[in-house]
Amino acid sequence: MYVRNFLLASFASLGLATVASAHFQLAYTVDTMIERPGDVPVKLIFWHPFENGHVMDMGEPLEFYAVHRGEKIDLMETLSPMTFKGASNEAAAFDASVPVKRSGDYVLVLVPSPYYEESEDIYIQQITKAYLNRNTMPTDWDKPQGLATEILPLNKPTNVLAGSSFTGRVLSEGKPVAGAEIEVEFMAAEPDMEANVPGEMTAQPTPAGAIVALSDETGYFTFGIPKAGYWGFAALGAGPETEYEGKELSQDAVIWIRAWDIE
Repeated sequence: MYVRNFLLASFASLGLATVASAHFQLAYTVDTMIERPGDVPVKLIFWHPFENGHVMDMGEPLEFYAVHRGEKIDLMETLSPMTFKGASNEAAAFDASVPVKRSGDYVLVLVPSPYYEESEDIYIQQITKAYLNRNTMPTDWDKPQGLATEILPLNKPTNVLAGSSFTGRVLSEGKPVAGAEIEVEFMAAEPDMEANVPGEMTAQPTPAGAIVALSDETGYFTFGIPKAGYWGFAALGAGPETEYEGKELSQDAVIWIRAWDIE
């Protein structure tokens, strides 16, 4: 397994460390709980959302679809190129939408084209899952999607409470990954759906850098959720593919969850 960042510390089953700021592929919707049927807008952005940092150019996704009640809904025809402008630069991204009609979960799956990171001389491919739900009916959230690599949630990803914890299991070709390095990211600046710019910052990144956890020998990891909002987890190099166009490939598994305060 290829590991991008050097860990400063590790533990047997769960570790925290500080590394450089994290690349994160977004599949963002304003809401995760959908009240009315209709087309839900989605932003696909490759970004550093915790610090409203550098935005990376996305190539056209290889796959983008939703899974609802076990059925695959192809969303590639909904893709529309756009430019997202971060605090320091702008980059190619995509608008899309997902038709939400019946009650239940809608698992968004994005398989992006590998991105060349010049500073590290590697390619990065972040296979990403995000979740919507209509009418609070659980149907698909706890099922693996058969991806090259993915994080299987053990908590309902649309309904995690701030102050509680989230547990996931890192899988590669359906098998657990021990010792996976998992970067943790808070979406401190949510995208403005109309202006294609970051919204107001609601938190600042920690001065020690990115937050990192390690999966245990059976692929599990747990992270305490300190704040409401969108949290992302990226298992670096967890996928089976390690090379692309003659260079190293970090094939990462990304999952986004939504945490809520108790009012």
